[in-house]
Amino acid sequence: MKKTILMLALAVAAASPASAQGWTLQQCLEHAAQHNIQVQKNRIAEEESKQSLLQAQAALFPSLSFSMSQSLGYRPFQEATVMVQNGMATTTNNKVTESGSYGINANWNVWDGGINRKTIDAQRVQKDMAEMQTAQSLNSIQEQIAQLYVQILYTIEAKKVNERLCETAQSQYNRGLERLKVGDIAKADVAQLESQLASAKYDVVNSQTQIDGYKRQLKSLLQLDINTPFDVAENELADERAMAPIPAKDEVYKQAVAHRPEIRTAQLAMEAADIQNDIARRGYYPSIGVNAGFGDSHYSASNDSYGEQLKRNLSGSLGLSVSVPIFDNRRNKTNVEKAKLQKVNAALELDNQLTTLGSNIENYWLQATSAQQRFIAAQTTVKSQQTSYELVNEQFKEGLKNIVDLLQARDNMLNAQQNMLQSKYTTILNTQMLRFYADGTMGL
Repeated sequence: MKKTILMLALAVAAASPASAQGWTLQQCLEHAAQHNIQVQKNRIAEEESKQSLLQAQAALFPSLSFSMSQSLGYRPFQEATVMVQNGMATTTNNKVTESGSYGINANWNVWDGGINRKTIDAQRVQKDMAEMQTAQSLNSIQEQIAQLYVQILYTIEAKKVNERLCETAQSQYNRGLERLKVGDIAKADVAQLESQLASAKYDVVNSQTQIDGYKRQLKSLLQLDINTPFDVAENELADERAMAPIPAKDEVYKQAVAHRPEIRTAQLAMEAADIQNDIARRGYYPSIGVNAGFGDSHYSASNDSYGEQLKRNLSGSLGLSVSVPIFDNRRNKTNVEKAKLQKVNAALELDNQLTTLGSNIENYWLQATSAQQRFIAAQTTVKSQQTSYELVNEQFKEGLKNIVDLLQARDNMLNAQQNMLQSKYTTILNTQMLRFYADGTMGL
């Protein structure tokens, strides 16, 4: 009983991950893998391909069927009726007659040029391709989730910067009102301070609106309904994360080619084209089939009993059929030529996937590299602008700097902080994407 309660508690905890402290990236990825509709559709396609494979394998065996028919006859104006059944003539004066026939038939395609076995190979490749399509869909979802998650973390940190600036703007506005009372500042300057405060409040609200929008998109990928509360774990990433070594793009590409599902899918498509070409060529081969059957019947107008009729009318058959294609209106040749074109198309698709993969990896590498350099430069700029702003703010309080100097210093500091945050999270995201392409792992 205790074990059952424990399992139930674990299931409930898994169904609502981190509701108190927010969802981690790993929890988002795991939930999407199980609940995202597109991924579930791909898994259904996997099961369909497995069923197609089982059907292709079953085609190697004979088929067996049973048939039965019952009929009534009525001839109101004919005094005598002659029925011929199984080579026997029966005369009856009955106006209503009943007859029945029964049969068991078996068919076996002994040899069809090896098409059945090659079809099994083709279905097996299709099954593997369906599995790769699921993996490819899951990778795409994971990439989107990671990008949104990092964007949320970045915007949350940017909001905190805006909140601190809003507090400073509020303090400056209050100080301006005090100076206005003693005639130490003009009303126009106070109006500018009030405008600065309104702008700072707007930036805070706008940041929260962006966060809510990103969370809505993330909820959609997780297939969470409108009534499900959702928040992310506010994990402020350390600056050191942006200084981590960036993987070499050549090494990432080499590893990605070996395991990325889109590449494997393109390779399987080429293999499938080869098999289809082989199947098309086997259409020129002859085919051999065997059929067998047992039949029986009865007729109510017969003088024999029902059992005696079944005994006498029992018959069996065994047949062999051979089909040799001679002229098929170019059907086989067309199939062969189409199979060749499919292989060419599959080769082009593989080249396209490799090019796209290399382009994506190079783009992530360039983004990570340039963002990391910007982050290094931005750290120095932020310190400088922060010091400058604090100095101007103190001088403004003492009446040594005017409002224009204060606002300019504030804007410079704000831009520097935002640039640093953007370059920091851009570096972290693109570095993580490179690792994801290299080994398939995702995490912050």
